[in-house]
Amino acid sequence: MSRTPRLREEFEANAFNGQVGQRLLSETDRVRVWEIRLAPGERVPAHRHVLDYFWTAVTAGRGRQHTDDGATREVEYHQGQTKHLSFGPGEYLLHDLENIGTTDLVFTTVEFKDSRNAPLRLRHPSACPATQPDDRR
Repeated sequence: MSRTPRLREEFEANAFNGQVGQRLLSETDRVRVWEIRLAPGERVPAHRHVLDYFWTAVTAGRGRQHTDDGATREVEYHQGQTKHLSFGPGEYLLHDLENIGTTDLVFTTVEFKDSRNAPLRLRHPSACPATQPDDRR
């Protein structure tokens, strides 16, 4: 995959960004609950998952994500679809997410803070605004 220089810079700048959603809905000593809500064409910038977590698609839609290994994936999400991910010590997932569909794409993500990796520090837990596609070029 050929990534733009701007996208490569974003991944470098966000290599340890633990803000895995746009809005932190709830946090306890055990979990963080996040919301992602993307209008068509909006995207969430690169962020790093180190904690075990799951996401649920609240709405159906289509997304595109880039990962730090250079891969690009396009995925069709179904309402209620849920995926669980786990990470061993030192493992992580660094990716972004763009809504390439025609309707809003909404997810709820739950991270488990008692995972094998320590939680990353949050920069701005209350807001991580979506960006338009031209913001990353």
